[in-house]
Amino acid sequence: MKKQLITYFVALMGMSVAWAQVPAPAPAQSQPIAIMNGTAHLGNGRVIENSIVAFKDGKIELVVDATKVRVDLSGYQQVDAQGKHIYPGLILPKTNLGLEEVAAVRATVDDNEVGNINPNVRSAIAYNTDSELIPTMKFNGIQIAQITPQGGRVAGTSSIMQLDAWNWEDALYQVDDGVHVNWPALSYGPRWWRGETERRPNEDYKDQVNDILQLIKDTRSYMESNPKEKNLKLEAMIPVVAGESQLFVNADQPKEIMEAVQTLTEMEIPNIVLTGAADVWYVKDLIKEKNIPVLLTNVHRVPGRNSEDYDLPYKLPALLHKEGILVGLTYENGMLASNRNLPFFAGTAAAYGNLDKEEALKLITSNTAKILKIDDRTGTLEKGKDANIVISGGDILDMPSNIIVASYIQGREVELHAMQQRLYEKFKEKYESQMED
Repeated sequence: MKKQLITYFVALMGMSVAWAQVPAPAPAQSQPIAIMNGTAHLGNGRVIENSIVAFKDGKIELVVDATKVRVDLSGYQQVDAQGKHIYPGLILPKTNLGLEEVAAVRATVDDNEVGNINPNVRSAIAYNTDSELIPTMKFNGIQIAQITPQGGRVAGTSSIMQLDAWNWEDALYQVDDGVHVNWPALSYGPRWWRGETERRPNEDYKDQVNDILQLIKDTRSYMESNPKEKNLKLEAMIPVVAGESQLFVNADQPKEIMEAVQTLTEMEIPNIVLTGAADVWYVKDLIKEKNIPVLLTNVHRVPGRNSEDYDLPYKLPALLHKEGILVGLTYENGMLASNRNLPFFAGTAAAYGNLDKEEALKLITSNTAKILKIDDRTGTLEKGKDANIVISGGDILDMPSNIIVASYIQGREVELHAMQQRLYEKFKEKYESQMED
């Protein structure tokens, strides 16, 4: 009897684990594939109405108009995409996906290290490929994400991951691509619980900025001294100072953006990317002059000032694009699961900013790939690039018609059936059977 109970308990545990598991990563592409007859949105502004997109060994072989060329597709698995739309895989920058599972449960959060200056903290080794949140991103077309440490003055070093892997080593798309800095605030909002109505200055602002500058100065001295013992913090900053990787600077207020950009350019940091950037419109001329790319955070928000247009956050990407500024989109505020709405941020930018849909698509594909310096591998549907391809039943930027029917990451067909679908089927079966009774 005892043996039977143990066997029953183990079986139940196995069923529970099976229900909780995320889909297994897809095997490597085994045969050439050609996606036929769909409308291909290349991510560079071009659209091919009746296309053939073929790929082999994880690389795109050709993207052509089927009405203009004849292609020998013998030996290819042909996928009919008639009436559907083909896109490059979407790219989500500056996210703690895979570092946080349940925000309220500390044991599932690994995105913030103790201390303020941590350039040596690497997100790659903490990335959890078994996160239940990762499949929800793929359901909306997101295939690549820049996994980023949070908190502190210098939060750490990000890495870019593809979202279909057994472990963090397999997931790596670009390792240690940049260091992330949270620029100090010049002032803080009023503390309503104290009856305050005015912003108050940050008395420690200069000291906090000096911490960042001293880190850069120390790194240069360290590089020149050729020390016998390694300093991990300074070692992590060497690629940034040498221009081999980027410095992502998070700042929102106009004066903070100006000071961050001017100070860091004076310190001769070669590659700066502005993130957050809620008020970047007020300093657009400086951003253009310094040729700084921008990753806008959360266009689905209210304006920061009563004097601003109600739809300024919605049309801000379009305004910056028309100024010639390289813009990508991301989302950092609120629930991590909201990152999956990335394509709809671009859709909002198109609708409110009078932005062409193909230009809006660039905000989450080729523009972001350029900003992250992975545009030689992904971001567009072009020969020689990785076969990161999404097939949608309709417009991927539109919530009702964004229905992903197939997804290929480096040529591998990704499983699009995870916990949400299993729960739907489970309870659908339960209540349908009750209705029949």
